[in-house]
Amino acid sequence: MPDYILAIDQGTTSSRALIVDKSMNIRGVGQQEFKQRYPRPGWVEHEPEAIWRSVEHSIAAAIKNAGIKAADIAGIGITNQRETIVLWDPKSGKPVHNAIVWQCRRSAAICERLRSRGLERIFTRKTGLLLDPYFSGTKLAWLFENVAGLRARAKAGSLKAGTIDSYLVFRLTGGKSHVTDASNASRTLLLDIKKVAWDEELADLLRIPLSLLPRVVGNSEVYGKTKGLGCLPDGIPIAGMAGDQQAALFGQACFNQGDAKCTFGTGSFLLMNTGAKPAFSKNRLLTTIAWHLDGRTTYALEGSVFIAGAAVQWLRDGLQMIKTSRDIEALAARVGSSDGVVMVPALVGLGAPHWRPEARGLISGITRGTTAAHIARAALEAIALQNYEIIKAMESDSGLKLRQLKVDGGAAANDLLMQIQADLIHRDIVRPRLIETTAMGAAFLAGLAIGYWPDVEAIARAWKEDRTFSARMDADVRKDLIRRWNVAVGKA
Repeated sequence: MPDYILAIDQGTTSSRALIVDKSMNIRGVGQQEFKQRYPRPGWVEHEPEAIWRSVEHSIAAAIKNAGIKAADIAGIGITNQRETIVLWDPKSGKPVHNAIVWQCRRSAAICERLRSRGLERIFTRKTGLLLDPYFSGTKLAWLFENVAGLRARAKAGSLKAGTIDSYLVFRLTGGKSHVTDASNASRTLLLDIKKVAWDEELADLLRIPLSLLPRVVGNSEVYGKTKGLGCLPDGIPIAGMAGDQQAALFGQACFNQGDAKCTFGTGSFLLMNTGAKPAFSKNRLLTTIAWHLDGRTTYALEGSVFIAGAAVQWLRDGLQMIKTSRDIEALAARVGSSDGVVMVPALVGLGAPHWRPEARGLISGITRGTTAAHIARAALEAIALQNYEIIKAMESDSGLKLRQLKVDGGAAANDLLMQIQADLIHRDIVRPRLIETTAMGAAFLAGLAIGYWPDVEAIARAWKEDRTFSARMDADVRKDLIRRWNVAVGKA
């Protein structure tokens, strides 16, 4: 068998590719950013061809940086931004519209229309999700309602739809495979998560033809083989897929009920493994499929924060307070507290547990003595406070007490943020040696499917801790931070 696994991590702002060896070491990395498109306030789009070019570039760069040949790759795993939806022509493979990104709020009116008909309960009971513009189904419904000719093309069978995993597999296999994995499918508002199958009633409510949708498959199996690519030879099996947050849960070896992780990226995503039965939330969290392996489904509770690292990017690009995102830690560390300043980063509305698409960001508590450092620290506190709300709701819904929280993603390298997070949730924060857990989750799933690694126990044994952050904040200070946050959120 060839010696390496290729993991493709297609994210919101860039695509990455990693070459992983049998000892679970990263041998080479390639990455390329792509343009974000904002046609109107609250709207976010990606150009699918730009995504594909960034993936091709990243694969070629990773292979070169690893010093290997493309023929040395034994299998491919994919992880991706989840709810982002693409429509394309199956003959040409060309997209018929820009991808509508998970952050995009343009389908808010469709969600409200369905809620006003009393239909949210039906969607939640079957999908574990809420009626929010976040999810793929209402984005797809918006396209059919607003782009002329799409519905006729769909009825004629000349369109295919899917999340980014589907689009990448279609391109990687030369148009041979139209599939999506169970974790991505569970984010569409169209999947019955107990049956792990598309639901005709939900598709009818959204007026979406089921014939458009890909076949739902497990997270670790061979979906097809590469064909007709410039960056890879024909015949390499694509053998693992998962949405980015589920892949991170798998990559963090959260295989037991009650295990939880938080990924700090553009947004912040906290998932808890709830085992073989879905735990439906009373606190407006999401119930989702974690993974579907060997015919068995594992479920998770999820809290999604739309703006985490993106708040730091806004301070960098919008306010130009820092030159690089890494500078936020040093700036925030100049002060011992935010001195009453509170930021609510509702730049694209508020996610869990509020689900307020109309909310807008604010910074409150500013005085003549407020400095850039206070605002920087308030931004880090805002990220952590949003996660505090989710953990509080998650423990209530699951009946499980969180023992520790594993963390990953780019902002997990920020020691100050991790300490603030430990202080606010009053639990240990555990950072692994390798914070590329999203891509590693995809690699693990692919490797398991082709026998590259024997079982999940081998993966669990390989997971190693880097550092643990324990709570040390004064209880009264913590209570005051939470109180001021609650007041500010009420005004957002």
